[in-house]
Amino acid sequence: MRVFLSLAAMVPLMLATGSAMGQDEEAEAESYVYASYFICDVTRQDRADELIKTNSAPVYDAAVKDGTITGWGWLAHHTGGKWRRVQYHSASSMEALFAAQADIQAAMEKAGVDNDEFGSICGMHDDYVWKGVAGSGGNLLATSRGKVGLSDYHICKMSKEGDAVELVKNVFAPVYNDHLGEGKLSSWGWSEHIIGGKYRRLATMTAEDVPTLLKMRASIFAALQDNDDADKFTEICGSHSDYIWEIQVENP
Repeated sequence: MRVFLSLAAMVPLMLATGSAMGQDEEAEAESYVYASYFICDVTRQDRADELIKTNSAPVYDAAVKDGTITGWGWLAHHTGGKWRRVQYHSASSMEALFAAQADIQAAMEKAGVDNDEFGSICGMHDDYVWKGVAGSGGNLLATSRGKVGLSDYHICKMSKEGDAVELVKNVFAPVYNDHLGEGKLSSWGWSEHIIGGKYRRLATMTAEDVPTLLKMRASIFAALQDNDDADKFTEICGSHSDYIWEIQVENP
């Protein structure tokens, strides 16, 4: 049996939270993330990073400060598929999440931000909205995350997705929590699909560097190797795509 449940970024994004989600955590504010996964010209993607940090960052930082959004981030591809960059922002409700888009766009225009050059570099993207379900912070975004993240984008049987969530909360969470700490994972999270493409669940974990990230992933796999409940999870979410992200910008 092989367990495909390595909990990063993003999402962002990072996209992307130390204890199973119990009754106290369920009472916490909900967390939604709007993540745009960009396909970019790899010969110019570093320039896209510069544009985000110079043009977009001040506007998004101001939106965090005034409460328009609860956070935002920019992630760079390290290993994985066609997505090269992720930009995300978070809010406590769907209404706030989408309202923030219009507010931020207006703020961009007021600031005179021209995104034509960025669009010429990263001209295609896929959008997803995720809702945090469980993780080291109880929500999608952890309070303390590492510098790199591993994201597993799962394809699941929709009729059984609720069972997968219960397995994460009751079976996997204690194992992930045991792997949190100095020299281990910085955070982990589990999110559900609200809007977007074929991926139905997002498992994330972060660490300070890639070797630590992969070491903890292997240790988690070993800890769950002979767990019958882990087999039940793979029956529900049996296909996935993995990405490793470098977390270039994150606020908070």
